[in-house]
Amino acid sequence: MGLWLDLALAAAAANALLLVALGSVWLRGYRRHGASHTLGLLVFAAFLLVENALWIYFYAFHPAFIGWFVNATSDVQVGLTLLCGLELVALLFLVRITWW
Repeated sequence: MGLWLDLALAAAAANALLLVALGSVWLRGYRRHGASHTLGLLVFAAFLLVENALWIYFYAFHPAFIGWFVNATSDVQVGLTLLCGLELVALLFLVRITWW
């Protein structure tokens, strides 16, 4: 696989791990307080987790997508990788404000 594909896969996997961690914190908070904004964060985490699970599937296991990605131009490869990377930065910010 190519460098950009490996980076995108790593970012999607890191996103999924962070979403599981954040979701568990938000689930405990929702159970404890029942606040609607906490439920909103939990639903947000669930949808993003599904999205990242699909990215992981495509980046790691879907041969047609992998072939397309590897043969795509570098701007497409960088763009898709940056989407996962930007999401990782946003989730790291949420982790920072959730846990500190």
